[in-house]
Amino acid sequence: MSKRSLLAIGLLVLLAGAGVSYAIWGSLRPAPGYRYAGVERGTITSTVSATGTLTPVVSVQVGSQISGQIKELYADYNSPVKKGQLIAQIDPDSVALRVNQAMADLEAARATVLTQRANVVALQAEVSRAKVTLAEARRDFERNRSLAEKNFISTAVLEKSQAAFDAGQEQVKIAQAHLAVAEAQVHNVQALVKQREAQLAQARVDLSRTSIRAPVDGIVVKKSVEPGQTVAASLQAPELFIIAQDLRQMRVETSIDEAEVGRIQLEQRATFTVDSFPGRTFSGTVTQVRKAAQVVQNVVTYIAVITASNPDLALFPGMTANVRIVVDTRDNVLKVPNAALRFRPPGAFEAREPVRAVAVDEEKGGGRKPVAQAARERLTKELDLNSEQQAKVAAILNETRDRIRTLPTEDQNARRKHIERLRAESRTRIAEILSPEQRSRYEAMTAARAGRGSSSGRVWVVDDSGQLKPIDVRLGLSDGSYTELRAGDLKDGTQVIIGMAGADKKAAQTGGPRFGL
Repeated sequence: MSKRSLLAIGLLVLLAGAGVSYAIWGSLRPAPGYRYAGVERGTITSTVSATGTLTPVVSVQVGSQISGQIKELYADYNSPVKKGQLIAQIDPDSVALRVNQAMADLEAARATVLTQRANVVALQAEVSRAKVTLAEARRDFERNRSLAEKNFISTAVLEKSQAAFDAGQEQVKIAQAHLAVAEAQVHNVQALVKQREAQLAQARVDLSRTSIRAPVDGIVVKKSVEPGQTVAASLQAPELFIIAQDLRQMRVETSIDEAEVGRIQLEQRATFTVDSFPGRTFSGTVTQVRKAAQVVQNVVTYIAVITASNPDLALFPGMTANVRIVVDTRDNVLKVPNAALRFRPPGAFEAREPVRAVAVDEEKGGGRKPVAQAARERLTKELDLNSEQQAKVAAILNETRDRIRTLPTEDQNARRKHIERLRAESRTRIAEILSPEQRSRYEAMTAARAGRGSSSGRVWVVDDSGQLKPIDVRLGLSDGSYTELRAGDLKDGTQVIIGMAGADKKAAQTGGPRFGL
């Protein structure tokens, strides 16, 4: 046998030995280990988390209604003040000059009134004199007329006395007209006096406004001016101070996502923390949910106002609060760790027959069937769908299921929002193919189902033979760490898998709970 043949045989022997060794080593390699957690009974509290800013319940902005230079400040940051207390002084010199000018104008107007009244008295005398002259002319005319009738005097004398009588009448009218003008001038200067009085009152009000006083009892939380600074009140009152009326009562204005705002109700209990006191929790109550939407970069939020007590004045305005609003609580329920709902064993999705989402049929003792099939059967039964409607509903449910499976699992909050949007879109499409009566029943069904807040999920356990076994469950309320078990083959103390142990931990696949349609 040649050397080449011997060499080839030797290589074959070595390769065969290596293969046998690898097979033996692989068979002896220990099976992957798992980390477990137990199903337990307890309380589930669902909360909505958000951030907000602390503000006083009542804060008053103190401004100036006149322009001028700040002469003195009598309050600073954190100064307690009482209502009516002097807290700043604007230079009053220019306003005081306006007061003096207004006083002088008023005195001049009053003097003019006296002059006009004296003129009225003089004109009244003129009217009286004209009336006396007219009376004398009347008597002379009547006497001459009587004499002329007896031919004792000539016609010329009679005409002259008549002309004197007519002139006396006109003189009375002229005197009365002059008197009326004088009286009108009196009314005019009297109105001028009132105008001057109003100007004086306005000047005095402006003078009083140079003294800035606290409008309420409280604490100065902001000061915007310094002595010597000029303030201009041409268009709007400039801000000088902000006074918090009572810092023992604070409120948090927090932004709630549009997907969560429907769960927020008045009088719900809330807790929050601030960075200044990391180990301390403050309590409050939801007192307002504002309906005005806040849209920032296509993200819609709503403002919820939480009122909290601050008896020791530990909370300052402007602090950032990390808020948790309690929206629901369930006592003495079975709960499973959320990590168990996210766990997927290696290769679970790469199997020849993929694991299908299933639903727990509570009415039939916990039997399992695919979620899409269960939803389709429920809709067919309760809405009495015809064959064409059944086919369209099946297509919609299957499409939605496939889109949910392709969602990323890294950010569970984002995944949950995407799932809710897909489900809402699915409900809208289903409603479009229903008759008005069916649509009414369908809306009632979806409203009732939303009220229960249930969804489907899957956990994994190790059975008596040491094999992995999936268990499908119906889920309820979640607090972020645990989720309520509404139905499923799990009992208090059952050990469920929450992850891989050792080096194989990275091989585990995770995903959130699958929400039924």
